[in-house]
Amino acid sequence: MTAPTAHPLTDVYFEQRDALARFLRARLGGAPDVEDLLQDLYLKVSAVSPEVEIRDARAFLYRLASNLLLDRRRSALRGAARDGAWRLASHVVGAFEDIDDAPSAEAVVASRERLAALIAALETLPRKTATIFRMHKFDGLSYAEVATRLGISRSSVEKHMMDALKILAARAPR
Repeated sequence: MTAPTAHPLTDVYFEQRDALARFLRARLGGAPDVEDLLQDLYLKVSAVSPEVEIRDARAFLYRLASNLLLDRRRSALRGAARDGAWRLASHVVGAFEDIDDAPSAEAVVASRERLAALIAALETLPRKTATIFRMHKFDGLSYAEVATRLGISRSSVEKHMMDALKILAARAPR
């Protein structure tokens, strides 16, 4: 079984990754979510079919990054509006004490099934990729710290993380 051909846009992504990080960091005010946004961007880029012709790959990447920022902002505004409406409704009703915050039994079972599926997917990762993923996501180490500890380049850490995220996203239950 052969792997699907990657779009040339993926190469441009890796060439522009540092510049894209600066672009995102400037718009987020140095927020720590830049790496997450870069990973989301990579997932979008890697999903582009090789048959799709893109005239200006660099401009396309920056447009995707801008759209991710816009989606993030809209989501935050929706969440704030929803939370505000909830607080207002709760204040009017005065029923904070009567509301059970515990998840339903169905939600608990579904969450456990998703967790089991992700743990199983983690077990399928190549050993080095799994180690890098665990160090970054579970131990909270930055890419640079992981690279230093393993004696590899930061670029190598990034590529392993992208591979891990792609595999986990493909196998994650919806």
